[in-house]
Amino acid sequence: MRKVLLGLGGVAAFLVLLELVPRAGLVDDRYLPPFSEMAGALGDSAGTGEFWQALGDTLRTWGTGLALAFAAGTAAGMVIGSVPALRDATTSTIEFLRPIPAVALIPLAVLLYGTGREATLILVVYSAFWQVLMQVLAGVGDVDPVARDTARSFRFRHRTRALRVVWPTTLPYAVTGFRLAASVALILTITGELIIGTPGLGRLIAVAQSSGAVAPMYALVIVTGLLGVTVNLLARLLERRVLHWHPSVRQEEAV
Repeated sequence: MRKVLLGLGGVAAFLVLLELVPRAGLVDDRYLPPFSEMAGALGDSAGTGEFWQALGDTLRTWGTGLALAFAAGTAAGMVIGSVPALRDATTSTIEFLRPIPAVALIPLAVLLYGTGREATLILVVYSAFWQVLMQVLAGVGDVDPVARDTARSFRFRHRTRALRVVWPTTLPYAVTGFRLAASVALILTITGELIIGTPGLGRLIAVAQSSGAVAPMYALVIVTGLLGVTVNLLARLLERRVLHWHPSVRQEEAV
């Protein structure tokens, strides 16, 4: 309760500061209006169908991209990590592709799909895929060699070894990759909507900025921030549910 109260107190102090700084003339309120104006604009936006349609578009793009990235990253990580020769052969390629920022793919995405949802999905899947892949590779590499050799000596099938030996060790890493990928996917979803013009909250922010509607623009920015907090909280809740048996989660709950 003390941590919750301190957190709420910090948020309240920030909002008060955001209200007072423009009114005191420390910044031009044409570019940073008081928080009360942002809150009023947010209330007005929440009463329109356009806002909820944009929110649904953002969540749809984010969810689809995250699901594709998690499935592809988990499958690729399990296969690559389980075959030493394949892992050695792909290491240099992974290290070359992984640092490339997803925004660098925007010209290619626009060339292929224009301003459709698929263009932003390319960015989301590409950026979130590496978060999952690297975590799954680390998990596969962390499998106990004794357990791996024992399963091999008992001539377990590859599928049995993957499900009974490799996956239990890899699961905590995969869940961590999912949590990281969820935040990254949301960032790239908003970025794609801002720059490419894909339907969603990002495009509404761009339209508000270009039309000089400063307060509604900040209101939409606040919504994306709240959306990010919600995504992180839900990902952590999922992590606790899935890994309730893991020692790290038990220790955290005990504390």
